[in-house]
Amino acid sequence: MKTLENKIALVTGSSRGLGKEMAIRLAEQGADILVTYNTNKTQADETVKEIENLGKKAFAFQLNVADVNSFDSFFANIKNKLEAHWSTSKFDILVNNAGVIAHEMIEGTSETTFDNLMNIQLKGPFFITQKALSMLNNNGRVINISTGLARFSLPGYGAYASMKAGIEAFTRYLAKELGARQITANVVAPGAINTDMNKDALENNPELEKTLSSVTALGRVGVAEDIGGVVAFLASEDARWINGQRIEVSGGMFL
Repeated sequence: MKTLENKIALVTGSSRGLGKEMAIRLAEQGADILVTYNTNKTQADETVKEIENLGKKAFAFQLNVADVNSFDSFFANIKNKLEAHWSTSKFDILVNNAGVIAHEMIEGTSETTFDNLMNIQLKGPFFITQKALSMLNNNGRVINISTGLARFSLPGYGAYASMKAGIEAFTRYLAKELGARQITANVVAPGAINTDMNKDALENNPELEKTLSSVTALGRVGVAEDIGGVVAFLASEDARWINGQRIEVSGGMFL
């Protein structure tokens, strides 16, 4: 049985990598998908095509999560598409996935790097969610993406992990404030994942993958397919009583 039939999900950064896998898994469970991309429309269109091949509706929208001033026009476009193709102005599931990573020791972190991480990883999701709330159906879902690095510490990720720790606090406040509307808010925190974001680092340094595998109970680095199903579960009715929680999906890193 498809658990998300007749639901509509907005997944940021879903043209590739983890976001694409989340979008596909949500579609497999019956949801229609609003895909977003920053610069690569071709990849976004390919994701849309894959979702349509599953028999679901999908549309791609350009979104720079660092540009808060663009959010009003972005959601106006979303609303127009919803009204034209679903005869509604509402959707059901928001997944704040879009992001970047930076590897710099605290001593060498520039203000430019810090501000970029802040805008994309924390400020962007905060105000995207704020703008989305009036369009999110009651009994809906907000799923934010964090990182295992907000629990354990590896040198060079201080700024990045600090933003993700902020997202985790934000999620708990969302859960509290949206409870009256029966909207749940949860965090999925992946561990080390071999995606586009980390591919070069892993391929250029075989010892890194070996090291990461050695500190993971299941003995390997994760792949995108390990994450999407967890997001789809949290979006489902089966997860209706999970709220304000951080679900780490890391294969058991640093237990």
